[in-house]
Amino acid sequence: MNDRQPLVIRLAAPRGFCAGVDRAIQIVEEALEKWGAPVYVRHEIVHNAHVVSRLEDLGAIFVEELDECPEDRPVIFSAHGVPKSVPAEAQRRNMIFVDATCPLVSKVHVEAERHHREGREIVLIGHAGHPEVIGTMGQLPGDTMTLIETVEDVASFAPKNPDNVAFVTQTTLSVDDTADIVAALQTRFPGISSPHKEDICYATTNRQEAVKSFAPGTDLVLVIGATTSSNSVRLVEVAKRAGAARAELVASAENIDWAWFEGVSILGLTAGASAPEDLVQGVINACSERFEVSVEKIETARETVTFKLPRILSEQA
Repeated sequence: MNDRQPLVIRLAAPRGFCAGVDRAIQIVEEALEKWGAPVYVRHEIVHNAHVVSRLEDLGAIFVEELDECPEDRPVIFSAHGVPKSVPAEAQRRNMIFVDATCPLVSKVHVEAERHHREGREIVLIGHAGHPEVIGTMGQLPGDTMTLIETVEDVASFAPKNPDNVAFVTQTTLSVDDTADIVAALQTRFPGISSPHKEDICYATTNRQEAVKSFAPGTDLVLVIGATTSSNSVRLVEVAKRAGAARAELVASAENIDWAWFEGVSILGLTAGASAPEDLVQGVINACSERFEVSVEKIETARETVTFKLPRILSEQA
């Protein structure tokens, strides 16, 4: 007789790796194949300790700054993007370098440069200290760009010319939070230039929409991801706002506090854009050891986006 408690798992689709993360990981793997180990990577290639650990086992060495890299080994820049000073320094030192910046982040860089060329003051909506924000602000000189994190920040922003302002955003923000900040900016600066297409990336948007669709009525939502992963942290916030009784961020099944499952019959499960699928399966397996599990796949979008690898990886050495 089976007396285990039933547990319905609402499994988000899409979840986990996005095209930019896939590409970044592939860049490290291909670089190791082309040049052999070690290959240096400036900053975590993506914000996930499991991914980083696997690449370290293959021969990648992760550092925070370029001056930690020897000149005779290739270096890869992370998917979050880097300030312009970093590739400039790599060129000055005659280093082989590969830029794994997500093309959607690069698109924001190009937008910011265009606004700067056209003489606009630029607002970046984002989170201070995040590598993507540091990289985007480092595309332009000095105090050209102003970081805005909240609706309250909009009120204190004082541009030289209120009629000549533009905004860009970090790609991994909460769609809803960003909409509030954008609305506040547009109210204060009716002529503000906005992106041609939403800066928040398709994968961030899709993962948030999937969580919104299953959160109402769930007793607990688990988001698999790192605390340093902006899009993963946002998914927890989205789940709570959308009606989940509780939402928690976990790195893997090993980090689950099973006391959370007291009285839980419906679990929502998703993963941030830098979390590998085997961690999702690990959580499902851990639940199956304790409960009578049935899985309901909640699919809200299909992702077919792929990005090309940098040409340097296919060039003859």
